[in-house]
Amino acid sequence: MTNVKETRTLTLEGALKVLNAAIAEATRIGQPMCIAVVDTGGNLLAFGRMDGSKGLSVTSSINKARTSALSGSPTGGAHADVEIQVTLAHENRWTNLIGGLPIRVDGFILGAVAAGSGSGTQDLAVARAGAAAIPGADMCVDFKPMGAEDTGIIRGTTPQPKV
Repeated sequence: MTNVKETRTLTLEGALKVLNAAIAEATRIGQPMCIAVVDTGGNLLAFGRMDGSKGLSVTSSINKARTSALSGSPTGGAHADVEIQVTLAHENRWTNLIGGLPIRVDGFILGAVAAGSGSGTQDLAVARAGAAAIPGADMCVDFKPMGAEDTGIIRGTTPQPKV
C-alpha cells in the first residue's frame, strides 16, 4: 500500500532500559549527566537528571534527543558555519551540540537518546551506552562532529588547515 508507511518506535519499557544503561555509563565514568530519551516524533519518553549534573543541560539534552530523532543523525554533525542559522530556523529546539544519538535498528529510527553535562566526547559515549541497550542499535561509529563545539571555535581557537 503506497499510502501507509511502516514505522516502529520505542516503548516506555525500552526507553527506561536506554535511560538506565546511559546512567550506568555516566556513573562508571564519574560524570553526572542529564539524559533524555525520545520517541520517533521527538516526544520525551524518559528523562533523568543525575545528582551533580548541570541544570542548563536539562534543556540541551532534551533538544539533542529531539534533534537526533527527527533528523535521524547524531547531533554535532552540521557544519559550524550553519549551526546558528539552523537553530534559529527551528525556534531554538534544534541543536548541534554533541551527545544526541538516534536509536536506529534495521533501518528504522525508533527514537533517540542524548546526554549532557560532560564534554562532547563524554556525552556521546553515554548516549551510545544507552542506545546499546536496544539489541541491534546502530552506534553511528562513522560519525564525525563538524560543529563549533568540535572545531575549537567555541574555545576561541580556529584549527589550522591540514597541509
